[in-house]
Amino acid sequence: MLAINAVRRTPVVFRNAASLSTWSAVPGGPPDPILGITEAFKADKDPRKINLGVGAYRDENGKPYVLNAVKKAEEKMASAKLDKEYLPITGLASFTQNAAKLAYGADSAPLNQHAIAVTQSISGTGALRIGGAFMARHYPGAKIIYLPTPTWGNHVPLFKDSGLEVRQYRYFDKKTVGLDLEGLKQDWKNAPEGAIVLLHACAHNPTGVDPTQAQWKELSDLIAEKKLFPFFDMAYQGFASGSTTRDAFAVRHFVSQGHQVALCQSFAKNMGLYGERVGAFSLTTTSEEEKKRVESQLKIVVRPMYSNPPLHGAHIASTILSDPELYEQWEGEVKGMADRIISMRERLYELLTNSLQTPGEWGHIKSQIGMFSFTGLNTEQCKDLAGKAHVYMTMDGRISMAGLNSGNVEYFAQSVDAAVRGNL
Repeated sequence: MLAINAVRRTPVVFRNAASLSTWSAVPGGPPDPILGITEAFKADKDPRKINLGVGAYRDENGKPYVLNAVKKAEEKMASAKLDKEYLPITGLASFTQNAAKLAYGADSAPLNQHAIAVTQSISGTGALRIGGAFMARHYPGAKIIYLPTPTWGNHVPLFKDSGLEVRQYRYFDKKTVGLDLEGLKQDWKNAPEGAIVLLHACAHNPTGVDPTQAQWKELSDLIAEKKLFPFFDMAYQGFASGSTTRDAFAVRHFVSQGHQVALCQSFAKNMGLYGERVGAFSLTTTSEEEKKRVESQLKIVVRPMYSNPPLHGAHIASTILSDPELYEQWEGEVKGMADRIISMRERLYELLTNSLQTPGEWGHIKSQIGMFSFTGLNTEQCKDLAGKAHVYMTMDGRISMAGLNSGNVEYFAQSVDAAVRGNL
């Protein structure tokens, strides 16, 4: 008996635990380029430092900005003593209805025919993921999506992970720092019939280069001719030009021409609800009966992803969009944000072109639109600006115009001038 107990008490000697780890073969992933910029900026102790990498609005003092319309909406919500119950799978109905109205317009035929299938999403990223998964399962055409070159970095993994084949079409002309319209059209003509085409509805990220309204009409005709499917990403409605109507032109024109479209919306930028994660995904259908079937499948996509969406931000957006007084105040604030960015574009252009006479052509600074601008600076110049002038941006020369203000725009222009001349 004692011998048996002794055996039982004999300690087991394990091999090195690290060698037995289930995850020992998992490689380290590459760092996020934007996160790296922010970390470098925070570590920099120079008082002149500027962060132009972050894709979030900053006020004239370089601080985050909470819209007054949002504050008033939250006050109204607090007085209503709302509960914290789960939302339905497709979200807050008053929000999705108002979001669709904002995007498609009050006079939209499918809206008034109750033929828009819509679900709340976890901001624009969630809308894209839902849309990609739905298209991979139910789109009857080619399961191929064409993305503009360049595009938002998250588009590629989002659609690949959704099960779609990702291809590229030409969009940005580095020589003109503008739209490569002919290259774009040629690539679309060479695409297989029925392929999906991703379109930035306004304020193209990262270039800030948008088609004109005349060019949008031309592109609509080409999509119809080639039987391509338009998939819109609209993350900046109102924030681009200052007008929610003008920024929705492409979406509304395509729908008016008989296209069925997919649309992703985000309220991060135009309402400043970055951390609230408020968005919507919608599809135009041909009837209310078809809409119900499509929405039933959207629920099947959403349910295993996150069950149902967050409540608070949807209430904020819905409160603003459904209250005429708050809506008017919000539109004024959105225009104010857009106008401040436009004024920074004009000031930067004037400094580079007239005051400093920086070598090169800088007209694209003014002609581009929205939060971002492709400056045309090369990788070495961007590295020099970070290392020597404490100015941080992505290495492709993209800057967030929202990071500029009257207190730092002159220093930025002088630094760019020195980098271009090789004098940093």
